[in-house]
Amino acid sequence: MSDALPVDDAPDPCGAVSTGRLGLRIGSIFAILVTSLAGTLFPILAKRVKALERTVPGFVFDFAKFFGSGVILATGFIHLLQPATEALGASYTLSAGGCISDAWADYPYAFALCLVSLYATFVSQMVFLRMGSERVGRALEANASSADPEKAHGPAVPAPSAVGRESTTTAATQGLADPLEDNPVVAQLMSAITLEFGVVLHSVIIGLTLSGTSDEGLGTLVIVIVFHQMFEGLGLGTRLALLDVSDTYAWLPWVGALVFSLCTPLGTAIGLGVREGVSMSNGTGSVAAGILDAISSGILLYMATVELIAHEIVLNPYYHTCSWTRLWFCLGSFAFGAGIMALLGKWT
Repeated sequence: MSDALPVDDAPDPCGAVSTGRLGLRIGSIFAILVTSLAGTLFPILAKRVKALERTVPGFVFDFAKFFGSGVILATGFIHLLQPATEALGASYTLSAGGCISDAWADYPYAFALCLVSLYATFVSQMVFLRMGSERVGRALEANASSADPEKAHGPAVPAPSAVGRESTTTAATQGLADPLEDNPVVAQLMSAITLEFGVVLHSVIIGLTLSGTSDEGLGTLVIVIVFHQMFEGLGLGTRLALLDVSDTYAWLPWVGALVFSLCTPLGTAIGLGVREGVSMSNGTGSVAAGILDAISSGILLYMATVELIAHEIVLNPYYHTCSWTRLWFCLGSFAFGAGIMALLGKWT
């Protein structure tokens, strides 16, 4: 009679992970909710509540803004693209003892999805910005025509002088005008909505992963995710706080902060509710998480490099002439945020 264990008794690497320590998992829901709200609401309160705006020094808000920008950049690389590459890579295929088809190892799907997501973000932002600019432009034209009777007879022709040369120069360079400067409200809304979508998608995956993580190392993971969400919330909150919207839409930053703060706790709660039947470690869960992480990475990398680095720093005339101390403070804050978030990747 053979002493070998039946095949059915062998642990299934793709099955549901045994999850105990229910008290810690439930407690993490509230801890993450509180810290996410704190990180997201601080810049909004500091910018929109008059008493706090007078109390909080300007450099604190600048630090929060650029620290958060660095956090978003590091999140795209370390916390999204790398896990997506792992989840959809050769190390997790059936031939390597994993749970996904070997076909996933034939092509760098995570990088391809990141590329597609980045390009789709660029195209969608350009299309919606153009549509919004045209709509606002028509409204401004109508208001100007009704307010100025001379518009009906055409613009006045200036004399050939310095003014004429200035007008010629302006006309020649008009095609090079920055559309974001022409219509900052539309641009800000598009940036905030796109960034919100990327971090919310990522936060749901974090919550589902936390609920299905094995007991070993759970405490460390909870601590890391608490700080992760607080720092990410700080990055998102500064963008929401800077939205230049009318009083009619003054609720948008607050709703954005609430939606972000609820996503990871909600994902954790859903994961705990279905943890016996659904596992993020099986083939389907790994592929789904990898695809969503890759898509989110493309969104955040576009936002970090184009909106937060290029538009706010490199192309911002203020930083071309400000003091070196001011410039290095902003660059140092950015590097500090990216470094802290990259370090947290060691434990996730």
